[in-house]
Amino acid sequence: SYEAGQYIALRRDDCLLTRKVKDGDQIRYVPDLDAEGKQKRGPVTHSYSISSAPFETAVENYLEFYVVLEQGQDGVLGRFTESLFRGIESQQNDRLAYVERIVGDFTLAKRAADFEHVLMVGTGTGLAPFVSMLKQLHRDASSGKAPPARYTLFHANRTHEELAYHQELLDIEASNTFDFVYVPSVSRPSTRDLADPQVGTGRASNLLRQVFGFPSKEPSVATAPTFPRNRPLELLQKRVDPAPTVVLTCGNPAAMADIGWLAAQTGMRFEKEDW
Repeated sequence: SYEAGQYIALRRDDCLLTRKVKDGDQIRYVPDLDAEGKQKRGPVTHSYSISSAPFETAVENYLEFYVVLEQGQDGVLGRFTESLFRGIESQQNDRLAYVERIVGDFTLAKRAADFEHVLMVGTGTGLAPFVSMLKQLHRDASSGKAPPARYTLFHANRTHEELAYHQELLDIEASNTFDFVYVPSVSRPSTRDLADPQVGTGRASNLLRQVFGFPSKEPSVATAPTFPRNRPLELLQKRVDPAPTVVLTCGNPAAMADIGWLAAQTGMRFEKEDW
């Protein structure tokens, strides 16, 4: 058994290895080559937050993860995710080792106890621990155990197609089983996205900056932040009172750092997922 928000270490033994190279202030990864110029292979262990809810694992006996194929600046694929996606269509490469211990204290009980409002900010695959929490909260509330706190989720990704669990989160919000508001946004909006009243635009941290009256960070390069039309800025400004709020964040390190700065400016309690 486990608590929503925890993680587990996964392992693959046939990964294309890379090495870290520092160019000035920039860090990139390049293939790690042997003496013959071939990319080395070897084992890699990587920790992932569990995106399934505890009740799903108890009933169906599976763990679910939110994983994408990572690609670096030079087109170099992430060593662990490349191994996961290699041969996926033929199902010839489906063996996965794991550590038989689920750990971590990025849970509501540890990080959000006694707060009236829990603000979750997930960027990219950093949504995983939050979707686990919200599915479990929905299940508990549907069984008559509605949580006393209010919950708000900001989830941002590049495109609509990359908004994982989008419909499921919309359905949880619409069910009204507990006090929950979902704020999805995309940083590379299409015409379809701009016409969708349920999707905003811009980075999650810039949307949050708007809530508190701060200008966007790097406005010249970032997509202008706009809230979903059916979840307008005014609604969020009334909802997110810093004093009784704890903000939990997971995902892009730069976004988490910016949210930490916002929390310091507004007096919110700040918690992030770090391994």
